[in-house]
Amino acid sequence: MPNALRTQTFSESVIREMTRVANEHGAVNLSQGFPDFPMPAVMKDAACAAIHNDINQYATTWGSKKLRDAITGKYDRRYGMSVDPEREITVTCGATEAAASVFLALLNPGDEVLIFEPFYENYGPDAILCGAKPVFVPLTPPEWKFDEAALRAAVTPRARALVLNSPHNPTGHVFSRAELEAIARVCIEHDLMVFTDDPYEYIIFSGEHIPIATIAGMRDRTVTISSLSKTFSITGWRIGYAIANAERTSAIRKVHDFLTVGAPAPLQEAAAIGYSFDDSYYAKLAGDYKAKREFLSGALREAGFKFATPDGAYFIMADFSGLDDRDDVTFAKWMTKEIQVATVPGSSFYRPGAADGKRYIRFAFCKKHETLERAVENLSRLKAIV
Repeated sequence: MPNALRTQTFSESVIREMTRVANEHGAVNLSQGFPDFPMPAVMKDAACAAIHNDINQYATTWGSKKLRDAITGKYDRRYGMSVDPEREITVTCGATEAAASVFLALLNPGDEVLIFEPFYENYGPDAILCGAKPVFVPLTPPEWKFDEAALRAAVTPRARALVLNSPHNPTGHVFSRAELEAIARVCIEHDLMVFTDDPYEYIIFSGEHIPIATIAGMRDRTVTISSLSKTFSITGWRIGYAIANAERTSAIRKVHDFLTVGAPAPLQEAAAIGYSFDDSYYAKLAGDYKAKREFLSGALREAGFKFATPDGAYFIMADFSGLDDRDDVTFAKWMTKEIQVATVPGSSFYRPGAADGKRYIRFAFCKKHETLERAVENLSRLKAIV
């Protein structure tokens, strides 16, 4: 008996595949976006304390009250955005599950969802798994901005939602207020929802993170998705959330309940501690990543890569076409084996068959300085070999 047809339209994660390739060759892993340095010690202690205090059974399905209250406080303090912790928040197993729950809860087969391209690889499969159709809107290099006319041209009578990721993975673009207002105009005019993906919201080097839900007319048509993974360097904890109005939250919670029941109870208790940190924590987070960006950027330019300096997140989408005429997959795997630096082929951030991604690879700089030093040392050999 054949497998379900939906599984034949997308592949396993290329990002996570490249981590396996890196491990195989003992390469410096600048492919998968996980930090290789410790998380805040006070959160570790809180997790251990929660386990020892027997917080080991199911939490409330849509999240512990302590964490939901902490999330509410964050949005109030940072963005002036009012959120009801009882009726508008669903805590999930990472932003990944939040997005899957949102797509399944709010899209019907045949609906279309607009996705800026390049894009994080989960969005296409999320749409396909619920029978929706992804429709791609180009971000134009090197600044990775979109044209409002192109966005409008992508809207059809079947369009139902738009995915917004800012700071953007893989390019590091931070959508400006003007860009968000343009998106809002299109969404209001065509009655579209926006599903955000905001895990890098604290990692900003230029500009600011503006939740599109705070733009006039957008609160009730936005589902704000984020996670704690990148903010607190806890990608393995798998804690995220979705914020929506009460009606949409009711549907999201139903899907979430039957996908995972709930996120890990003791880790939710510890995660809430993070949102009690003062502003100095978040300023240091962004400052440390900016220093890592500068260190790796210089080495990449010296090696011959071309790219726009990212305004946020911790990725560099680099054009290697001036160095080598191979395709991105071949070049990325060759670099992993011969240069001992693993990256992600750019085509994994584009629709299948698209040519645009074949001249890019993505570097992740969410690593210890000594890890980046090893990568830079290895990259110094590149020009002499290609």
